Amino acid sequence: MSAEPAQKYDFEVGVYRPPSEGGSASLLLRITRNCPWNRCEFCAMYKTEKFELRSPAEVKGDIDQVADICGRLKDISWKLGHGGNIAREAAIELLNSEPELNYNQGFVMVYNWIQSGAGTAFLQDANSLIMKTDQLVDILQHLRKTFPTLNRVTSYARSKTIAQKKPEELQAIREAGLDRVHIGLETGDDELLKKINKGVTAEGHIKGGKKAIEAGFQVSEYWMPGLGGTEMWQNHALNTARVLNEINPHYIRSRPFNPIPGTGMHAQMAAGQLHLLSADEQLAELKLMMENLDVTAKVCFDHAANYWHNRQGGLLFTHSYEGYKFPEEKARVLELIDEGLQANNKRPDILML
Repeated sequence: MSAEPAQKYDFEVGVYRPPSEGGSASLLLRITRNCPWNRCEFCAMYKTEKFELRSPAEVKGDIDQVADICGRLKDISWKLGHGGNIAREAAIELLNSEPELNYNQGFVMVYNWIQSGAGTAFLQDANSLIMKTDQLVDILQHLRKTFPTLNRVTSYARSKTIAQKKPEELQAIREAGLDRVHIGLETGDDELLKKINKGVTAEGHIKGGKKAIEAGFQVSEYWMPGLGGTEMWQNHALNTARVLNEINPHYIRSRPFNPIPGTGMHAQMAAGQLHLLSADEQLAELKLMMENLDVTAKVCFDHAANYWHNRQGGLLFTHSYEGYKFPEEKARVLELIDEGLQANNKRPDILML
């Protein structure tokens, strides 16, 4: 069935993207809607939503709509004597001539993307690689042809989905223009992976991560300090380091666990089956994980949940999207962890285990 013709400036923008893509003012393009797995016990992002694949025709129509906005802004810029440089005056004139854009959820995003250099794009929602390979390749080729200024295109992806793709499929997707995949590892501990209903084993994480790297993708792995609570902190730290060592991704990003009301993990906490780590206990877990981490990667704390403080009361770690280069800055990260532990003039009993 062919898609209905898109209305003018009617293109979809999803809700979620990695902080690094927001900081880069990336163009957000919705390839799928919501999450095809949607069973993780810690996550509330898509729980009330149904997963849907969008057609290549729909997505390419969205790309064309964005391109039309860009073209209109550039034409106005030339008319105003700005030589094609898109400034605020051009945006105001376009809004005045096309009032529907005042209510368009994506117009400000597109404007900010242009202002940032139109260099990056992020494919939404939770697992774009679940799309058929030829369809995703078609979309990527159209995106790259339409916006030749792009130097980085990224997407969320599940380890299991990547592992199930043939090497030649992954290579085709990479060659079509997808540069980086963001993967939710969460933990490398099989018992904890089962508890959170991640739908993949530690070995599956390793297989997916390594296949992505072999296909030429940059791989950004996310893990959750505190996810195992006081009951499973050691295995969580040690096995997460073990799995990351096997994968050796380009980026390792810390997303400290926070139980969200309505999720299974929150219910476990309320029932007394899960006991959260204190800030110092999280740092102790973090120290154990980092001590056992043997990678050539950038270790990042680029999220507000990495809230630990130094002696001066400021943030312990930089929130830079590029983080700390391992192994060169591993000793520095361990020094910062010790500073964070000493900042409260106490060391938790957990350190003595």
